[in-house]
Amino acid sequence: MNPYRKRFDALTPFPFECVYRDSKSAQNELPDHFHDWYEMVYIYSGKGTFFIDQTFYDAVPGDVFMIPGNTIHRSFPDPDDPKTSTALFFNASLVHSPPLGDSFSYLRCFEQAKRHKAYKLPAAAAADKQQIIALIDRIHAEETDKLPGYRLAVLLHLQQILLLLGRTLNPSEEGQAVSSSAPSWMRAILAYIDEHPASPLGLSQLAKRASVTPAHFSRVFKKLTGMNVTEYVTTKRIIRAKELLVESDANIADIAERCGFESLPHFHRMFKKLTGMTPSHYKKSE
Repeated sequence: MNPYRKRFDALTPFPFECVYRDSKSAQNELPDHFHDWYEMVYIYSGKGTFFIDQTFYDAVPGDVFMIPGNTIHRSFPDPDDPKTSTALFFNASLVHSPPLGDSFSYLRCFEQAKRHKAYKLPAAAAADKQQIIALIDRIHAEETDKLPGYRLAVLLHLQQILLLLGRTLNPSEEGQAVSSSAPSWMRAILAYIDEHPASPLGLSQLAKRASVTPAHFSRVFKKLTGMNVTEYVTTKRIIRAKELLVESDANIADIAERCGFESLPHFHRMFKKLTGMTPSHYKKSE
């Protein structure tokens, strides 16, 4: 299975999508995927597991997941009690606003989630939970009725949700309800891959580091992430390369080397396969 890059219309004048109160079985769930847009998920009922970046989370009613752009993630519904959730997708450009003398950003929760690698917010307090549900319902009603100005109304409700979460439900490094479904060696390996993209990260090297056989490593890795080792490592390296292309002045050859690609042609080929554009085109577009 190849990592799935969920695609949105980059030219749309209103970069927002709402998947409202959706219930999916494991068979209908999207494969491991990543996208440039931000994603917020609210869980109404049922249960399951989320794999986000390098961490496994139990998902229960009232949970909120904040998934920044360019983050590998996948949902695993419980086969006996699949979760029902709403997912809000949007481009960061949609919620950019003038500073107004205030340091607050609508992306605050996402920024903290990425910085701390902690993507699950604590279950909302009863009043906050009802407010989040009501705002999501209003977004759905506006998109259904399409009255004049409905996109402005959707944006206002989205901003209200992000304002509420940014004020009251900040993610932290402590208190994260991390799932115990993954063995400790698996969690350690995922952290190692994230921190050492330029190191040798083949199956044999990682299995040796985990002190398990390659066959066992491969089986557990695929079961828990839905991806094989090569697919996962390549995707993580490309995501890191995208960050470096935007954040640094390093040339493309240096970035390829820093991200663990053995040759520049291989880097170009994998980058275009996963992003749909060349590294130089991506750098110019950001």
